[in-house]
This record gives sequence, structure tokens and C-alpha cells, in this order.
Amino acid sequence: MKKEKRFEIVYEEGGLASAKTIYVDKETGVNYLFIASGYAGGLTPLLDAEGKPVVTKKTAD
Repeated sequence: MKKEKRFEIVYEEGGLASAKTIYVDKETGVNYLFIASGYAGGLTPLLDAEGKPVVTKKTAD
């Protein structure tokens, strides 16, 4: 039985030294921004203008 991946990459920018990636949690729809720079990195939920998490609505498969 193949296990389905929970996170989907919806945006990528940059290269090896510095990269920005947006992931969507397929269970909750919450968008996360991951920034990598050299050996360091950080992950944070994306927030809208009101400070609420950006949520991508599920599409029918």
C-alpha cells in the first residue's frame, strides 16, 4: 500500500545558497513558507493581512 504524501510544494524560488519554498498541508490546507540559506533554514505558516493562516481549499481529486 502506497502512503500518500501529506505536503505538496506549490512554489519554489532561488537556488542552492538561498531558496524559498511554499508547502501546502494537504490535510489542513495551511500554507507554510520554508526559507533555506546555507546550512540554516526556517519554517513558518503564511499569514494573511489579518494575521490568520493562509488556507488553500481542497480540490476534488
